[in-house]
Amino acid sequence: MVIMHMMPEDSVQTAVASPLTAIASDGWIRDGKGHPRSSGTYTRVLGVYVREKKALSLMEAIRKMALMPAQRLEGLTPAMKNKGRVRVGADADLAIFDPARVVDMATYVEPTKQPEGMLHVIVNGVPVVESGRLQVGATPGRAVRAPIH
Repeated sequence: MVIMHMMPEDSVQTAVASPLTAIASDGWIRDGKGHPRSSGTYTRVLGVYVREKKALSLMEAIRKMALMPAQRLEGLTPAMKNKGRVRVGADADLAIFDPARVVDMATYVEPTKQPEGMLHVIVNGVPVVESGRLQVGATPGRAVRAPIH
C-alpha cells in the first residue's frame, strides 16, 4: 500500500463542507495494517469537522455519510434505496455516539485503534459496538451487490 499526503488540510475542509461531497471510505485493514481512515473516517468527520472546526452541521455530516453515498449507488444497485435512511422497512444500521466526545483515534502506527465517544453500533439489529466496546465475532452485515445483467 502507498499512502500519499497530497491534500492540504484547508482543501480537505473545503471538500468536506461542500454540499456536493458525499463522505465514505475506501480504506482497508489487513493483518492489522492499513490506513487510519479505514476505522476513523466517520468519527474524524464528527469530531474534527463538525465539533471542532464547525465546517458543517451534525445533520449535514450525517446526511453526507449515510444518505448521499446510498443515493449515489442506488441507480446501479437498487438495494441501496434501503440504505442510509431511518424508516420502516429500511436496513437502517444505527450508530449512537456522544457528539461532545466522538473523535477518531486511529493513526498510521495503530490504524485499528478504536474511536472515542462511539457508544453503540447496531448492524442488522445486532450490536457490533456495545457501551463503546467492539463485539468481537459480531459480523451481521450483508453484502449488497448490483444485479448482473
